Amino acid sequence: MTEKNSQKNESGHKRILQGVVTSDKMQKTIVVKVDRRVKHDQYEKYLMVTKKYKAHDEAGTAKIGDRVEIIESRPVSAEKRWALRKVIERASL
Repeated sequence: MTEKNSQKNESGHKRILQGVVTSDKMQKTIVVKVDRRVKHDQYEKYLMVTKKYKAHDEAGTAKIGDRVEIIESRPVSAEKRWALRKVIERASL
């Protein structure tokens, strides 16, 4: 659930994020919630900022509650600019 901007992958410039799957109701698409910590400019308190990304899941392997890794990709649709890289941890039932 942390953002990894400094980590490079095989191509050298695509961002990789970790998050939790919140929805898998669409065909070949998952919604991933990514949390990151941001320091407030004035008060210097750390805040949790949450953002949801729609990612392409061709095989339909990710399910709700799974911890996944997504990678930046070319636009697949109007809102999908990310693809599922791997499932890190399965959700416990």
